[in-house]
Amino acid sequence: MMKRWKIGQVEIENPFVLAPMAGITDLPFRGLCKEMGAGLVYTEMVSAKAISYRNRNTIPLMEIHPDEHPVSLQIFGSEPELMAEVAKSIEEQPFDILDINMGCPVPKVVNNGEGSALLKNPGLIREIVTRVSHAVKKPVTVKIRIGFEGAEVDPVEIAKIIEDSGAAAIAVHGRTRQQYYSGKADWETIRRIKEAVSVPVIGNGDVDSPERAEAMMKETGCDGVMIGRAVRGNPWIFREMRHYFETGELISRPSLAELREEILRHARWQIEKKGEYTGIREMRKHVAWYTAGMRHSAGIRRESNLISSYQELETLLERFS
Repeated sequence: MMKRWKIGQVEIENPFVLAPMAGITDLPFRGLCKEMGAGLVYTEMVSAKAISYRNRNTIPLMEIHPDEHPVSLQIFGSEPELMAEVAKSIEEQPFDILDINMGCPVPKVVNNGEGSALLKNPGLIREIVTRVSHAVKKPVTVKIRIGFEGAEVDPVEIAKIIEDSGAAAIAVHGRTRQQYYSGKADWETIRRIKEAVSVPVIGNGDVDSPERAEAMMKETGCDGVMIGRAVRGNPWIFREMRHYFETGELISRPSLAELREEILRHARWQIEKKGEYTGIREMRKHVAWYTAGMRHSAGIRRESNLISSYQELETLLERFS
């Protein structure tokens, strides 16, 4: 059975959440995942500083389609006052939830004291979440990891600080910064965080199938299950999870014809939003993900790196399907 749940006053019709992923969860891909049944989708993360400088590259990152609600806009930064000002300045935009990234492991973010680097400074976490949650009426949430190398990090204590500071929900990736995306996610720590706070908790890490989503919810008690890398080239995972939770049955994977049509729809949406030059180049990585594990996938991947038009993509898929 699927349960409806809430973050603040925002109703979410199922527990399946699309993770924020830079270069992946743009508007076209979020749209595909929403059509397949994602209960909540996140934008790519956006720099609060870039928003405050009115950097024109941030505008497309923040664009939201009427059909994708509820949607969470994720920002990152480390300056409490600036982040609060930015949150207030964008609140009229059509996102439903404002998320603060405190989990990104990449060096250029961490070296600025942002993302998962904040885990080393609980006092700063408190100040950021307090300021931002007081600046806006929309629910504010936080996404964290469970540790940072060389620092004493108590993720349960950090989750309590985040809740006490006004956050409406917490997403927990059960890995440390040092792990990046390797090794096994620590679901036990997600469970301890869920037991320690009263706001909803979204579990993240190692969910790549309906059965794994069910296992995470049973083992951790989490309210939502966040899907990250397993959704690349696989928006159908949300359809499969919904069906499994509603019926207890696994449905078949998409046919070759459905796969081909979804790639082309994705490409058309990319072109509509970004033009053919950029849209098709961005599709190259998606084509590799969509076709991974298929017969001839190495050839498709190799040739997809050379395509520069929709027509070339269509021809390539015809040859291999």
